[in-house]
Amino acid sequence: MAPSDATPRIQGDRGMVTAETAVCSTVLVGLALSLLWGIAAMTSQLRCVDAAGAGARAAARGESPSAVVSTVRKVAPRKAGVRQSSEGTFVRVQVTATVPGPLPLRLRAEAVAHEEGAAR
Repeated sequence: MAPSDATPRIQGDRGMVTAETAVCSTVLVGLALSLLWGIAAMTSQLRCVDAAGAGARAAARGESPSAVVSTVRKVAPRKAGVRQSSEGTFVRVQVTATVPGPLPLRLRAEAVAHEEGAAR
């Protein structure tokens, strides 16, 4: 028996690995993009939390509303919304943002601080 006769070839399998590689690479690219989108969303949420905290501290120090918004915008993601309110001796700052992508995600963070110099 000749060595070429030991392994019969099937003519329909030609190019099979190429097709499998194309499908797998497409799935891997989609997975990588999904992971990047998730990391961007997580980073934006952390920035919203930090921005709300910074804004609440600025408002608690008695800074003007425009100064509070300016402080928040330095830390928050681009095009983030800012809301400021007072409840007695407490100030509340809310920051909202949207993460663009395949599933637009609305993020929200809120921080509350006690006004400095206010009686407890």
